[in-house]
Amino acid sequence: MLNGNVSFWYRQTGFPERRPPLDGDLATDVCVVGGGFTGLWTAYYLKQAAPDLDITVVEREFAGFGASGRNAGWLSCKIAGSAGTYARKRGREAVINLQREMIHTVDEVISVARTEGIEADIVKSGYLTIAHGAAQLPRLRAAYDQLSHWGGQDLEWLSAPRLAERLRLDGALAGYHNPHCARVHPAKLVRGLAAAVEARGVRILESTPVTAIAPGRVSTPFGTIRAGRIVRATEGFTSGIEGERRTWLPMNSSMIVTEPLPGELWKRLGWEGQELLSDATHAYTYGQRTADGRIAIGGRGVPYKFGSRTDRAGQTSAETVRALRRILTGLFPDTAEAAIDHTWSGVLAVPRDWCASIGYDPATGVGFAGGYVGHGVAATNLAGRTLRDLLLGHSTELTALPWVGHRTRRWEPEPFRWMGVHGMYAAYRAADRSESSGRTTTSPIARLADRISGR
Repeated sequence: MLNGNVSFWYRQTGFPERRPPLDGDLATDVCVVGGGFTGLWTAYYLKQAAPDLDITVVEREFAGFGASGRNAGWLSCKIAGSAGTYARKRGREAVINLQREMIHTVDEVISVARTEGIEADIVKSGYLTIAHGAAQLPRLRAAYDQLSHWGGQDLEWLSAPRLAERLRLDGALAGYHNPHCARVHPAKLVRGLAAAVEARGVRILESTPVTAIAPGRVSTPFGTIRAGRIVRATEGFTSGIEGERRTWLPMNSSMIVTEPLPGELWKRLGWEGQELLSDATHAYTYGQRTADGRIAIGGRGVPYKFGSRTDRAGQTSAETVRALRRILTGLFPDTAEAAIDHTWSGVLAVPRDWCASIGYDPATGVGFAGGYVGHGVAATNLAGRTLRDLLLGHSTELTALPWVGHRTRRWEPEPFRWMGVHGMYAAYRAADRSESSGRTTTSPIARLADRISGR
């Protein structure tokens, strides 16, 4: 089993040849800090709308090194945040508009991939969320009803027999299907997008860490980049920027992937539609059937490192691997003998109220987007199109969405930040253990964790 080395997705594609770093001071019209999906989509749409702009993307490692190349491959219409929190400030209609745009965004990404010739193993078959315990059933139903209330479309409730027609899971009691989601190979998608951006004339500088961002200036060890408009698109690595340590919390998420599974096993499991998969546990589980016949399963692992530290190599603890293996075999007992080929971890950005946000100040020329709480593969595309409009000074339906200008307080200083996050996830895991042992209603420990999180 390979541990870390960025992700399994790059094990399949190989690492890209690095582009040159910054070499001395540079002047550009727009500087985008961060070469992940947010930064690349912003550059893509901005260059498309204003071809004469000189645009530079600057990246510490290589384009797609962070969450964009390590995620579970969910191109999903899920809102990156709490619908209720957005609605309290902007109203229900604004949230419905955001959900409608997210649904459109899934098709937008697929369309761009087709136009740009990006082969990323895309299959639009939706996602399944399932309950496999009595205590999970009410939560599953509530989640289904909430999706409908906030603008979800074309949802289908699945009884156990109906669910088994799509996927045969051990102990599954019910589920629902949302068709507005596609399976993607994240490394193929982000590498293809970087190539498309570069082909349009955008400059991408790699191996160039950014230490500080100020109006008109981006500081690096290799020189200063001066730009009238600057976008911070650093997601889980935002805490490494001067003055941003408590802006967003870098949450760790981990994955394992099996060896290719034999055809006889797939016949027993079904899963011919290759839908994405999640469940109604508190600690959150997500997975996919890969294009080459593996199962990739993920979860939170060790959720947070003291002082907002990040592990760039993506190493995963043995305890986390064992926990993910238990989740895999709990859902799919027939995989008990399957080898785990690779495990890896990455960081995602979590705001204090668990809601993503986008902002741009024309007075300073500095903008940002992020805090996607793990739902960024599609949300980054919508964010990029929205930042395009903001940077060009256009007032559009996208700039009126409720996550634009959304404000949240900063995270607590240490050690309270570490204590809160680890206490929250310890409570969620305890609740899941209680429910898996036969509890028929949601554990009160989970309600305590909800209070700790502030969600």
